[in-house]
Amino acid sequence: MQDKAAKTPYFSAMTRARPYDRDKALKGALDLFWLKGYHATSLKDLEAALEMKPGSIYAAFKSKEALYLAALERYFEEGRAALRALTAAAPSPLTALKTHLRAYVGPGEDVTTLRACMLIKSLLETKTVEPAIAETTAAYLDAIKSDLAEVFRAAQRAGEIAPDADADLLAHRHQANAMALRIEAHRGVGEERLDALAESMVQDLEALRPQAAEPRA
Repeated sequence: MQDKAAKTPYFSAMTRARPYDRDKALKGALDLFWLKGYHATSLKDLEAALEMKPGSIYAAFKSKEALYLAALERYFEEGRAALRALTAAAPSPLTALKTHLRAYVGPGEDVTTLRACMLIKSLLETKTVEPAIAETTAAYLDAIKSDLAEVFRAAQRAGEIAPDADADLLAHRHQANAMALRIEAHRGVGEERLDALAESMVQDLEALRPQAAEPRA
């Protein structure tokens, strides 16, 4: 979407843009941007994915960048909510962390689990050319890392990890491991190899237990 497009007669009077389903539009934009990236996604692509005319897209979201940021926020919030739900449902914090890694392995109906993390793809694509998007993406990654650090601290309080362990560093490594699994799945590494990678990461988590602690599931 270019600024000059907004100056054409087609875009000049959009005060009566037809009603639209914002949630549906954002889902369509999210799936498209995640698959193709920011720069490779064209206005024609967005028209088809959102089932909206160009003028309606501009009236609803103001710009391609604003639409991308809204879709990225949705991706971040969904991922963050999923991690919190997984943690709440697990019998212990360390079990939650192991389940989090294993969730990226194995067949599933949702093929999006086989894509590289949208935040990482976004950061790599926009780091040097779209600073506003890159900065927002980095902030989201930091927020997720902070959430993971809280899970590690909960594991410390539960006696599953030594109290003197660096929870922030462990969270950073865990996030990097999860990203690595997503990237390997994205590039088509076989399920058996991917499972072996995930299990080796899980064993690293298990090794964090104090020697006197009893193993848990």
